[in-house]
Amino acid sequence: MNTDHDLSEEHNQPLHGLRILDISTMIAAPVASTLLADFGAEVVKVELPESGDVMRQLPPHKDGAPLWWKVTNRNKKGITLDLRKEEGKEIFRRLIPKFDVLTENFRPGTLDRYGFSKEILMELNPDLIILRITGYGQSGPMASRPGFARIAEAYSGFTSLCGIPGQPPMHIGYPVADGITGMFGAIGILIACFRQKTRKDAHGEEIDLSLVDSMLRMLEFSVIEYDQLGVVRERSGNRSQYAGPSNVYLTEDKRWFSMSASAQPVFERFARAIGRPDLIENPDYATNSARVENADALDQIIIPWIGSHTQDEIMEIFSRDGVSGGPVNNARDVFESKHLQYRKSFVEVDDSELGTVTMQNVIPVMTEAPGKVHSTGPTLGQHNDEILSSLIGLSEEEIDDLSRKGVI
Repeated sequence: MNTDHDLSEEHNQPLHGLRILDISTMIAAPVASTLLADFGAEVVKVELPESGDVMRQLPPHKDGAPLWWKVTNRNKKGITLDLRKEEGKEIFRRLIPKFDVLTENFRPGTLDRYGFSKEILMELNPDLIILRITGYGQSGPMASRPGFARIAEAYSGFTSLCGIPGQPPMHIGYPVADGITGMFGAIGILIACFRQKTRKDAHGEEIDLSLVDSMLRMLEFSVIEYDQLGVVRERSGNRSQYAGPSNVYLTEDKRWFSMSASAQPVFERFARAIGRPDLIENPDYATNSARVENADALDQIIIPWIGSHTQDEIMEIFSRDGVSGGPVNNARDVFESKHLQYRKSFVEVDDSELGTVTMQNVIPVMTEAPGKVHSTGPTLGQHNDEILSSLIGLSEEEIDDLSRKGVI
């Protein structure tokens, strides 16, 4: 790993010394590098001069400041560079040997057209790990198509499972494919790093990761179920198709409550908790498979019981009797959760535009090698002088000249 010209804020984190050049846009690939930056990887985020990353335009904003950006690109240094210009390409050539990892999410062949094929990148840095994130992958009939999270969710089969039976499929209100793919990307980088560390003959690596493949892998049983049983699983609303009882129920105080009691001991405790121990021996509900098959009838027993108790009452009963279930929280509920506050699930971070902001803390929680959030996403070109002078030795005059030409 690169250890010359230390760029990091923290020297004692587990990934200190791992240096990543992130030239990607939007969400999935930046998520991958940010997950590693949370544990000390030194990430430099590259954007186009003037326009910057299009993710800056995604709401929400406060006084023009992009809030989503500040979380997704936290713990990174930020520079600007136009790879379409010859002087920008020359700077890029000089930067590549200084980094262990390059993350990009252009359509296949884009970097090749700029003069940076895999072969050239590996010539510049034989140990370079390249994470390529696309909608459909680097190969195949659809490789050249643009891809966004919800398009990948639809193509993978995920969206077909979301929604109410008999009604149109429903996209959820967050680009889940970006988050999932970002996690797979971080895992891929760590695997490649481990391979280099443990095998003397290991050098560079190219990671071909698509939004579609990530979502498809997350669906687990969908492919084997169709292969072996010919079953095409459809939408089932809030009810699980493999666990019973499981649904979202309205409480007496008009709050939504989610529960699942597929494990037999949990269901038996639930039946006793609601005063219906007879359900345990009833063949219609005696096993999880039977409960799934008779979910409508079971819900007709659960709905009035939930509806006659407040959410707090239900939580008290379930906690006392060891039954799984919990409130459907919104952002305010999450923010005010005593449990999450106790867990230190949030962290306050100083931001140059907004002052102190609160965001999610680092996960997973590590005892001996914890991560840390030390900065929000950088402003456009915030670290141009620092990075270009420390890594490739550009003078103040050279940096000013590149700025006047629109290269940075």
